[in-house]
Amino acid sequence: MNHVRKSRMEVIQREVERIRSSNLLSDTFASIALEDASACQYVLRRILGQDDLTVFQVKGQYRLLNLTAKDSILDILAEDGEGRLMNLEIQRRNTVDHPRRTRYYGSMLDKSSLDKGLTYDKMPDVYVIYISEKDLLKTGESVSWVKKSLGKNRKAYDDGRYVIYVNANVDDGTEVAEMMKYFKTADPDDMSQGALSRRVRYLKREKGGYQLMCEAAEELINWGREEGREEGVLDTLITLVRDGLISVKDAAARANLTEEVFISRMSTVKK
Repeated sequence: MNHVRKSRMEVIQREVERIRSSNLLSDTFASIALEDASACQYVLRRILGQDDLTVFQVKGQYRLLNLTAKDSILDILAEDGEGRLMNLEIQRRNTVDHPRRTRYYGSMLDKSSLDKGLTYDKMPDVYVIYISEKDLLKTGESVSWVKKSLGKNRKAYDDGRYVIYVNANVDDGTEVAEMMKYFKTADPDDMSQGALSRRVRYLKREKGGYQLMCEAAEELINWGREEGREEGVLDTLITLVRDGLISVKDAAARANLTEEVFISRMSTVKK
């Protein structure tokens, strides 16, 4: 009996350590952490430079349906007190066409935000905020706004859609750069980032936070199975393992694979 109890405790401890190793450049962990309105508000205020911004509601892993084209799953979708929509995306890969990806997300938000019969002036402002581990577009800045202009005099052109790239790979001495340092560690003992730090500490140190992370991981897996997307389920499980949210043994069992086969499949999926 003691041996069984010890083995179970060892398994639990391994899972806790994996969770503690996750940081905010993991889209899975970031989605759970920033689903908290106060934490999300803290991040948005610094990136946009608006200390009075108030988050009205926020959803993690928000799915935008499209009957004739590819669906989109947004890492974080927030709405502020003025009705503006803000999509936060975490990007670690540098193999995709980032400008076109942000364009697609923005268009999906536009399409879903205007009810039938309303005029175009009723469309809310949309912000696509792209947080990357690397300097994807080689700007050398922690925050880069995409600017639109018109004519020879380059008059500002404002259509209500804004794209902001946040680069975690540069330290330009700004508040955002300091926050990105924290994103890289997500140290639960570092309380320098206000509501964001409190949320991370809750998730990594407190029992209720641990349970919340487990439930979120379960929801991702169940969603894939309900949709009948076996490859999607496998991709989700691989992401959860890489982010330290579940063990290889547990993931392999859920995928109905041996651990050896699961590890082999992991090696074929790019990070």
